[in-house]
Amino acid sequence: MKTNKALVPKELLFSFILITSLFFLWGIANDLTNPMVSAFKKVMRELSNFEAALVQLAFYGGYATMAIPAALFIRKFSYKAGIMVGLTLYAVGALLFYPAAAQEKFGFFLASLYILTFGLAFLETTSNPFILSLGPDETATRRLNLSQSFNPVGSLLGMLVAQLFVMGTLQSDNTFTANVLNSAGEVIHHKGDMIYDSLSAAEQATIRTNDLGLISGPYIALGVLVLVILVIVAVSKMPKKKDEVSLPISTTVRKLLKNKRYYEGVITQAFYVGCQIMCWTFIFQYVDNLNSNRPDNQQLTATWYNMAAMGAFLVGRACSTFLLKYVNPGRLMFFYALTGIALTLGTILLPGISGLYCLVGISLTMSLMFPTIYGIALRGMGDEAKLGSAGLVMAIVGGALMPPLQGWILDIGGSGFSDIKILGYIPEVNLSFVLPLICLIVVAIYSYRSYKYHIPELT
Repeated sequence: MKTNKALVPKELLFSFILITSLFFLWGIANDLTNPMVSAFKKVMRELSNFEAALVQLAFYGGYATMAIPAALFIRKFSYKAGIMVGLTLYAVGALLFYPAAAQEKFGFFLASLYILTFGLAFLETTSNPFILSLGPDETATRRLNLSQSFNPVGSLLGMLVAQLFVMGTLQSDNTFTANVLNSAGEVIHHKGDMIYDSLSAAEQATIRTNDLGLISGPYIALGVLVLVILVIVAVSKMPKKKDEVSLPISTTVRKLLKNKRYYEGVITQAFYVGCQIMCWTFIFQYVDNLNSNRPDNQQLTATWYNMAAMGAFLVGRACSTFLLKYVNPGRLMFFYALTGIALTLGTILLPGISGLYCLVGISLTMSLMFPTIYGIALRGMGDEAKLGSAGLVMAIVGGALMPPLQGWILDIGGSGFSDIKILGYIPEVNLSFVLPLICLIVVAIYSYRSYKYHIPELT
């Protein structure tokens, strides 16, 4: 049903633009981090697939830890104060990569990411409900989709930085491009063997130090950028949102727990975020497995496919913002979820490059899910939206828990990606995408229920 109400009133436009810019900022961190699972596995070769995936546990675990404290903080103070605290924690976590690289301890890197996402939890807990409140209730979901459209722009930048300054420059995974012979004409290193393995312990230590410095460099630069933005926000005027008198926290919690549309949305959001992070993290392993059977001149670059996925995500989100003007959000998301399920089955079952194309296509179908679940779950709330937002941000813990589980599936047959084959032809890395499949089924169920039972008046 078409609505002609303004997306953002003119008097609130500046605040809308300012808050929307933050979506771009945390998009950089999100997708700068996804390739780091693969990067740490290559540089710190002692790590298993499960251990390397703890990068995502640390990153998204920070959301679960800090979401409720952030919500309580902005309940007591202001949106601007919440944003400033978030930017400060973001900068501190990013700058801690410098001592982490100096110590060369994986746990220190995880701690830095954990603190960094304390800041992101503040920013998301503040920004999402603020955007929902900046205009008519009828256009809230579409307004949040528009703001969220700037998130994948930041994500694309994060991916590009990861490829150009980290993945494309690591020396730990360099290989010989031709057979190396000794003076007797005997092959001592075959084409494709790791150069790193042939070096002395001192040479390996030098490369490890250099590569960890490469990993930390973009985060340190990002920390400096965040400090600059913090200053800009500090000197900018942001109107205080005039809410109704806050309900007691216990009363708010009871209301939220009785709201089926809300708590089902929190559960669904956890599964959706898990799906998103798994698809954008393990595309690198999916491509590495394909490369194992391809000649040198036909090797694929995972980052370019990951960026193609993000480009599809961006296009999908822009299209969704338009379509939501005419289509019930739950109905549209249900169609996207069914399409995503079909593409995930293709990722698992189709061999070669066809499966990779399906994996890229999943991102198009995921594009509207986060803000739409968010908008459906919080629709019509007043003061409860602040604490309710914390529950939805905590649901991002799905991105912390599920990637290690997918890494565990990859480790079933060994440290490789195709140590065993299911049904004689499905590698472990393909099978591991059964987890995103389950997640999309959960999204499809919530979508169906939302337009059938929760908000049928928008049909």
